[in-house]
Amino acid sequence: MEVRSEGGHVRCDKLPSPVIARTRLQVWFIRLCSSLFLWTCLVQLVAVGELWHPHLLSNISNRISQITLAPAGPGVLSPPPLVPARNYTSNGFLRVSCNGGLNQMRAAICDMVTVARLLNLTLVVPELDKTSFWADPSNFEDIFDLRHFIDSLRDEVQIVRRLPKNFSRKYGYKPLEMPPVSWSNEKYYLEQVLPLVSKHKVLHFNRTDTRLANNLIPHDLQRLRCRVNFQALKFTPKIEALGHKLVHILQEKGPFVTLHLRYEMDMLAFSGCTHGCTAEEAEELKRLRYAYPWWREKEIVSEERRSQGLCPLTPEESALILQALGFSKDTQIYIAAGEIYGKDRRLELLRAAFPRIVKKETLLAPEELQQFQNHSSQMAALDFMVAVASNTFVPTYDGNMAKLVEGHRRYLGFKKSILLDRKKLVELLDMHLNGTLSWQGFSLAVRSVHERRIGQPTRRRVIPDKPKEEDYFYANPQECLCVGTNCDDLLTPGNLSKPR
Repeated sequence: MEVRSEGGHVRCDKLPSPVIARTRLQVWFIRLCSSLFLWTCLVQLVAVGELWHPHLLSNISNRISQITLAPAGPGVLSPPPLVPARNYTSNGFLRVSCNGGLNQMRAAICDMVTVARLLNLTLVVPELDKTSFWADPSNFEDIFDLRHFIDSLRDEVQIVRRLPKNFSRKYGYKPLEMPPVSWSNEKYYLEQVLPLVSKHKVLHFNRTDTRLANNLIPHDLQRLRCRVNFQALKFTPKIEALGHKLVHILQEKGPFVTLHLRYEMDMLAFSGCTHGCTAEEAEELKRLRYAYPWWREKEIVSEERRSQGLCPLTPEESALILQALGFSKDTQIYIAAGEIYGKDRRLELLRAAFPRIVKKETLLAPEELQQFQNHSSQMAALDFMVAVASNTFVPTYDGNMAKLVEGHRRYLGFKKSILLDRKKLVELLDMHLNGTLSWQGFSLAVRSVHERRIGQPTRRRVIPDKPKEEDYFYANPQECLCVGTNCDDLLTPGNLSKPR
């Protein structure tokens, strides 16, 4: 072969075909190896960035998502863009082990996010209680949408799935483990907890129930507690789908009431409430209470607690109260509860008064609930969704679920929640049942007592030095129920008596 150049003619012999093929194969192999190496490095960088500083490389990952995701088809909404990550230097890691049932843990998670924000800490995804009475093995991501939780709060606090390896026990690191003081304000966390983080770098809170005060907390932190509760803590898609199906089935049949009938074995055992139980049942409940060493109060006089309004209403008492409040026999009632103590025998009078009583077990096919069996917190999440969506909510005990549902319903526009005054009701019930108060007098008295106890706008009751007795923040998060920092327009005396 000849080629022309400025110097004249140059002869160039043709290269043999096997040499050309081998050269091309080598080039292709080098390019492939280089591409794999670069992608491996990028994946590792993103993983490390999420572990140590979630905002690191966020722009890169966002651009990759935009490039690799196919355009949404017609009518399909693209996911909202991520909020910009808050750029701050973390003072250390906060690891938390939540204790209690679903709603106690939910409130605790809101508090712990707020504490992490206050102290400029990196929060490790909370661990859920697996050792309590309910023995639910669910992890955080089995109940809540973990990716949404991390992404929706990235402008407030860094959240990582696990501690970096160099801070793990496997590598010999021992974090400081402690329960924070209950009902503490920001001064406690800034002056007593932050120095401990600075020293140890990793702090493990092994109890998290009610560790942040109801009141005298800065307004921005109170609103962050609400943001976590109402926006960041979404249930997983499978829980949401089944919960929405339950609500749809109920709404197709008309308005419905959710009765949170907290007449379950654990509640009766630990509260010591045995009114309406047989002697054998009362003894069984007492043995259960003694079987759990962490439950401090062992000897309890049931009737004393009942007269103080500290016991859940029985199914029979609940039937009378609902009738007295004016609910008709054809009212559709959804029972939000686990297994009622005494089972169907204890529900006979309630069913006779209200034949349209349903539960999730009667509305859904067994195979639909099979995936949630032995996962009490996931089952409770279904009841939570129905309770929030119902036309009227009636809790028979003011436990954690009752309080958090009440707060959600206030947030959604002060939906009607009848907050029973059990102390007064026990007095009225006993008078009616012993014949000293007629049905008409009983019904009028019950309605009068609850005229202003229907979840309307009101201020939280504050009792200095007695946080257990004052109104719970999550039942009435008044700082989050109106625009701006001043709620006086909403909470004027004229509004307090007007139900919404």
